Amino acid sequence: MMRVDRWFGADEEWERPAPDRRAVLNDVWLAVLAFVVSALGAELMRSLGAFENERLGVGWQYVGMASAAALVAVRRSHPVLVTALAGVHMLALGLLVPMTMSTLPMQALYFFLIFSGVAWARDRRALLAAVALTLTLMAAWLAWTFALGRGLEQMVSSFGPEAEEGAGLFSPVVGMVGYTLLVNVIFFGGAIVLGQVAWDGARRTAQVLDQARTIAAQARRLRDQAVVDERLRIARELHDVVAHHVSVMGVQAAAARRVMGKDPDAATAALTSVEQSSRDAVTQMRGLLGTLRSGGDGDGDGDGVGGDVRGASAEDRTPQPTLADLPQLAARATTPTCEVVVDVVEATDGAAARVAPPLQLTAYRVVQEALANVHRHSTARSARAVVRVDEAAGCLEIEVVDDGTARAGTAGTGLGLLGMEERASHLGGRVEAGPRRGLAGWRVFMQVPLAGTPGPGGPGCAVGAPGARADDVPVELSQAGADR
Repeated sequence: MMRVDRWFGADEEWERPAPDRRAVLNDVWLAVLAFVVSALGAELMRSLGAFENERLGVGWQYVGMASAAALVAVRRSHPVLVTALAGVHMLALGLLVPMTMSTLPMQALYFFLIFSGVAWARDRRALLAAVALTLTLMAAWLAWTFALGRGLEQMVSSFGPEAEEGAGLFSPVVGMVGYTLLVNVIFFGGAIVLGQVAWDGARRTAQVLDQARTIAAQARRLRDQAVVDERLRIARELHDVVAHHVSVMGVQAAAARRVMGKDPDAATAALTSVEQSSRDAVTQMRGLLGTLRSGGDGDGDGDGVGGDVRGASAEDRTPQPTLADLPQLAARATTPTCEVVVDVVEATDGAAARVAPPLQLTAYRVVQEALANVHRHSTARSARAVVRVDEAAGCLEIEVVDDGTARAGTAGTGLGLLGMEERASHLGGRVEAGPRRGLAGWRVFMQVPLAGTPGPGGPGCAVGAPGARADDVPVELSQAGADR
């Protein structure tokens, strides 16, 4: 019984949707067509004298055909009821007007009704009861027919004298009973099996469509998340570019103001540095804005934001900074009051050039932001940045230290350090920032795996181990962000 329930889908949560108004109207026209075809078939058989022995008149014959055709109009709106009524109707017509029931159009109509009921039933357990009722009625009718000796003899004699003589492999009685059972098994079994196949097909189609809608919704969410991530990335880029260059420009301008009367050459050099920093800031901001502009010229789906710059002009498509640009960064960050040194340490020759571009950009921005913090918030006279590339350990490390103390009245918002943490987290690494133990100054340390994948780091890349010093006390970013 459990197998039958499972085959009919009695335990399935899915229900075939009810037909809409258009589908119901189509079924009404189909019912009219079924009645016309049944009536035509009956009249053709009447012309051959097939209805001479019908006990009821023509009016009742048409009532039987019309009532069977009427079930077609509700075959999809009330499928379980149609399945049950089709069996009852077939039995009733077989008893009252058997020749009308046995015409080919009527037989095809009953087959179609049972098929439709199984294919469209939404309550599969109620369908099981309707199918069981139909099969029970047909089995009882056949048993009653076979139990009547004269009825069976009349059925055999209708096939001619050869049937009475038993010319085949079976006796006439066995042949008649077996043939009748075979016809009914094919008739009812075929209608039920084909109806179930249609229902299974509709269920699988609905599942595929539902999966397609789910995939489309997930794709939209991923696309929206990609847009948000790209906006955050551009926001970090803008923050790093503006913060660094503006801080350097402020320091250089202050130095120029102080030495303008005493040392014009030094003032000129400081102002030249201000000019260069402003140009660099404008160039890098123009590149970011060009990236945004290229995303706005597309189809509006967000795919181009930050990823495709085909719509930007040539002057907007400036290359992103790499590790090779760190010496120029150190030169621009050096002021008369603070000397900056940046070193790139390679475990093997050419390792820095083989680092993935996103990691190179991250390292550049972290060094840039750390040096900007030195200029904004520290009295340091010197700062040193070291970028270590160790392909054997699979690590990229950035360490920036200075020898200054916190400058009064320059408390920051912590957005710069937060941006560092976001960059490191995106690449599977982490950031530590805080004052140095026993020494003046501040230390920023970041470590990310060269693979650039989320996680605690690659093989042998234990966060914090290679770059840690005994005299430094790294403070977690969440604790230090409010101070600097």
